Amino acid sequence: MALKKDKEKVLDEVWTQERVRDFLDVKPAEDLEADFHVLLKAYQSMRLENFEEFIGFFVADNRNLNATNPDGETILSILKQHRKSGEYASILVGNGAI
Repeated sequence: MALKKDKEKVLDEVWTQERVRDFLDVKPAEDLEADFHVLLKAYQSMRLENFEEFIGFFVADNRNLNATNPDGETILSILKQHRKSGEYASILVGNGAI
């Protein structure tokens, strides 16, 4: 049986304002808090400038930047463990994450 070729990573995706805003509606698995889930997915999926725009929408929608996963971790605490996430973490802190 032949294996399928891995999907190539798309590096130059177009992130329209509508697409960035649509991340507010991403649904979590049952055991995850919705706000934590969308923050994690946005961090994993977006370039820095799109993430910053998303956080603006997120905060304007009165969402919780300090939402936690089942282990009690916030998205900020997870980002602080990643070597190259400093600018993302700064965006969160600048918008009120603790």
